[in-house]
Amino acid sequence: MSSIVNLFEPGAIGPMALSNRIVMAPMTRSRANEDAVPSGMMVTYYKQRASAGLIISEGTIVSGEATGYIKVPGLFTPEQVASWRPITDAVHAKGGNIITQLWHVGRVSHPDLLDGALPLAPSAINPEFEAYTRNGRVPTVTPRAMTPEDIDRTIEDFRKAAVNAMAAGFDGVELHAANTYLFHQFLVPSANQRTDEYGSTIENRARFLLKVVDTVAEAIGIDRVGVRMNPCVDGPVGIILDAEAQATYEYVIRELSTRKAAFLHLAALMFVPGLDSEDRTLEMARRFRPLFSGPLIINGAMTRDAAEYALREGIADYVAFGKDFIANPDLVYRLKKNVPLTEPDPNSFYEGGTSGYIDYKTVDDAATN
Repeated sequence: MSSIVNLFEPGAIGPMALSNRIVMAPMTRSRANEDAVPSGMMVTYYKQRASAGLIISEGTIVSGEATGYIKVPGLFTPEQVASWRPITDAVHAKGGNIITQLWHVGRVSHPDLLDGALPLAPSAINPEFEAYTRNGRVPTVTPRAMTPEDIDRTIEDFRKAAVNAMAAGFDGVELHAANTYLFHQFLVPSANQRTDEYGSTIENRARFLLKVVDTVAEAIGIDRVGVRMNPCVDGPVGIILDAEAQATYEYVIRELSTRKAAFLHLAALMFVPGLDSEDRTLEMARRFRPLFSGPLIINGAMTRDAAEYALREGIADYVAFGKDFIANPDLVYRLKKNVPLTEPDPNSFYEGGTSGYIDYKTVDDAATN
């Protein structure tokens, strides 16, 4: 049984001292400038939410060929690194911690986003989905199966991005191995039909992700490297949860525990209307908690009561909140004082300007108007 009583107890992940157990989940908001350079309004956005014990930034692409959405930020050019620095400085000035989520979408992209090139993937299998481009939503295409040289280059892209993250002032990185993106694609037989050292067996399908973990850890320290996974996804974007996929997830989680990764971040589901629930998240936490000895973050439709139940039961150490942080920059205060939460406007989740991004009011703001 855990000794954690509530969400407002301090904690620690790697070298970070956290003021509470509340994590801001990574959320794509598409407010970056051209060339994947973080915008000025992103400084305000993250600063407003710095009371979270830990902020995990939106997905941040590790190269031009990693992108799958418009107006997302990157960490592979000097200008991008320089433009992240005011953001991390602002969060630190408020006493917060911030890490960046390093991202490659793989086959969930489109030539319109890649200067006409085909997206990269473990195998040439179309996910039969839609990509969000400057021309609107367009059907995905059959990607190009990655060569060993592509894989080596991508591993190096993640290493460079992690080094750049530290130069930009981040406290660490999270590798995005969830939500049907590139790492996730390598882990499941439905997307990975390779017959080389990166396919066919559990160990081989896990090899790409674990190589990146090891390479990034060598560059910045394993105590600054966490991984986000989605071990419950079954069906969306061609990711099938069969017995082999399940066994691969379990193998990876055990390997991350052996490596002493800074944390494991488990998300129950993603963009499946009606299926997200706190019960599903708690079920996931109970199942995988025994496999990982380090700090465990869970995410997925959590309420304060469900989050504190997970902490008391010892099936999680931290709880990540997503959409609640969009409309409630002072979410930590609202949860602590049981103040009703503002509902976010889904129409402003992606792209656009300051509206629905940095104009949501705190409790104090509302009281003075």
